[in-house]
Amino acid sequence: MNIVLRTFASTALLLAALQPGGASAQSLSCGGFLAGVGESKFSVLNKCGEPVLKDIVCVPRPQVEVIVAPGLRGGGTRQIISQQCVPMEDWTYHRGQGNFLGIVRFYNGAVESVRDGDRVQ
Repeated sequence: MNIVLRTFASTALLLAALQPGGASAQSLSCGGFLAGVGESKFSVLNKCGEPVLKDIVCVPRPQVEVIVAPGLRGGGTRQIISQQCVPMEDWTYHRGQGNFLGIVRFYNGAVESVRDGDRVQ
């Protein structure tokens, strides 16, 4: 059981390190409501209104392929790690002068992450 937990923790840390962008905020405060990971686009729109920008982005994600071929050394299998482009949607919210922009990333229609963008001057 201990090995499973350590493997899970190591995998989670690796995936977190591979995430691009700034600091993670986990949720976006919108007029007394919080919009966070797992919520739908409808829910975020209902709580926060229309964003100032909607942008489709290509997020590289590692993908492991196992190739089985007779005659290869090492038992006939090998692993290839490649980057796959995963389309996602970023919504940017302006939170007022002197504050950081709020960026909500959607994957398959649900919030995948919330992070701070640049500070608005």
